[in-house]
Amino acid sequence: MSDSQGGGRVSAREAVAALTGSFTEHRPPERPGPADGPLGWSGYADSRARAAARTGEEESVLYGVATVEGLPCVLVSFEFGFLGGSLGGSTGDRLEAAYALAGERRLPLVSLVATGGSRMQEGMVALIQLQRVARASARLRAAGLPQIAVLRDPTTGGGWATVGAGADVVLALPGAQIGFAGSRVRPADADPFAYSAEGQLAAGQVDAVVPAGELSGTLGRWLAVLTSAGPAAAPVPAALSDTALPATGWDAVRHARAASRPRAGAYLDAYFDFRLPLNGDRCGGSDPGLLCGAGLHEGRPVVYVAQCGTATRPAGYRTAARVIRLADRLGLPVLTLIDTPGAANDAEAERAGAGAAIADTFAAIAAARVPVTTLVIGEGGSGGALALASPDRTHVTADSYFSVIAPELAAAILKRGPEEVRATADQLRIRPQDLVDLGVARSVVGPVVLP
Repeated sequence: MSDSQGGGRVSAREAVAALTGSFTEHRPPERPGPADGPLGWSGYADSRARAAARTGEEESVLYGVATVEGLPCVLVSFEFGFLGGSLGGSTGDRLEAAYALAGERRLPLVSLVATGGSRMQEGMVALIQLQRVARASARLRAAGLPQIAVLRDPTTGGGWATVGAGADVVLALPGAQIGFAGSRVRPADADPFAYSAEGQLAAGQVDAVVPAGELSGTLGRWLAVLTSAGPAAAPVPAALSDTALPATGWDAVRHARAASRPRAGAYLDAYFDFRLPLNGDRCGGSDPGLLCGAGLHEGRPVVYVAQCGTATRPAGYRTAARVIRLADRLGLPVLTLIDTPGAANDAEAERAGAGAAIADTFAAIAAARVPVTTLVIGEGGSGGALALASPDRTHVTADSYFSVIAPELAAAILKRGPEEVRATADQLRIRPQDLVDLGVARSVVGPVVLP
């Protein structure tokens, strides 16, 4: 599916046909109204008639039950050629009916969005359709059913702020225009990148930008993950190195900081049949040092949050909390991989709300009803690492450590010299085997070579 073929945009039905193996359209009951709409807008009936003749559609949205890569869903598709894909009263009827159909059938909702916003010819009657959509989306969310949005060109206004940004998984086509402000109402000096799919990805508002040719497969994989059985606890990944258990606390630190040690990406690649990214905190930020997403492990769904060895930033913690709560709502088990020297502690991190973001991550794990499994694969630096740790399902590798604070910082706080750092590491009892003895970790995962 492409948004531009032969100089024109792909129609709603072309978008559906490019993705589906089957599609059965549904329609809500007709609601007769004044010819020129609720405002009596002169010429509105003629505008609708011209739009219908041009597109073959009666409204800017169509919906029905579809299969994507053999998996069922309720599919919504916007027709931008019908009054710019705008939302009016009849559009609200169709969207509300689509969400209700997904709830009745216990199916995921997939929306192919292309809209310029609310319909001016219906005034506030059009605008309040956003409340209807938000309410219908909330009901589906409460029922534990997933929502996926595919942002086509353009996705602006209230359609972006409800159907699009309100989805659990937000995908975008390359180059799509995305933003609450449409192209004609933005400041004259506005940076166009901020209103693009790629700009929204960088700002943590979009999970992935997916080329049109890969969209069907990507949607199929998301549907497979989000509709597979759960929530049995995620199995613990096997260790990827044969490091011996450390003899001293400082040996544990050296092993965890070794450049040759396997990192999160290697663990995730070895663990998952396939995995799909969830990106950003939906507050304008993302942290490249934290990988989040979902995938299948031996055919079963698992959501993951993985630190990559860097200091985790507030946007990373907010992303983690968002992803953990999504997993909890959908009944999917969570795997967290811990590897950080600690939370970012620079001035920018403090201004971005590091404390609140870490607190929210603690709260998300504490409140999770699904099982959370943790493997410490490297450095476990203080509360910045503990925020992602399961209280009762934490395991460690032989090349990891977990500490209330880094040994160097502990020595400094205790007014000890640099020569006492190694002894301090021993006193902190941070070795993997110490963590098991203390009850902090359940096990040291293999392969393990004893010293």
